[in-house]
Amino acid sequence: MEAGLDTGPVLLEKRTPVREDDTTGSLTDRLEELGAQAIVEALAQVDSLTAIPQPAEGVTYAAKVSRAEAPIDWTRSNFQVERQVRAFDPAPGAESMLLGAPLKIWRAKAIAGDGEPGQLLQYSNSELVVACGKGALELLEIQRPGSRRMGVADFLRGVPLESGSLFGEKPLASP
Repeated sequence: MEAGLDTGPVLLEKRTPVREDDTTGSLTDRLEELGAQAIVEALAQVDSLTAIPQPAEGVTYAAKVSRAEAPIDWTRSNFQVERQVRAFDPAPGAESMLLGAPLKIWRAKAIAGDGEPGQLLQYSNSELVVACGKGALELLEIQRPGSRRMGVADFLRGVPLESGSLFGEKPLASP
């Protein structure tokens, strides 16, 4: 054991790719399963494992994600916003304002598009596309306050929108 956080030697290493559709929740679930398998494997061969020191260079500390990071900055690229949405699922959820009310965005896809950042570019019965600083984001799963997560088609049945509506028109209130 060492005093630092994650500084001790490595006895066994397992890898898994980060998939294009992974969220923090799905990746955590996969890592938990892989970790459980690895501990069983390591215990079975504990006498034959070689401790390999971790390199000192490149070490960083990732602070806990806070709700203050949840608001979406629509001036960022569509890929950056899509990654934020995936990273903040299941908590705290990526957020934006729409029509004066907060909205959580749980699933989205980076697509081509051009417009003022945060501008509603397209909407139909089942499609909602918002402009980013570069490209656009198709929203797939969202949540209004006090409601459940829902697909865009369900959301659009109860919310009247107009082309050009802006996401993020007001800052979110602090918790």
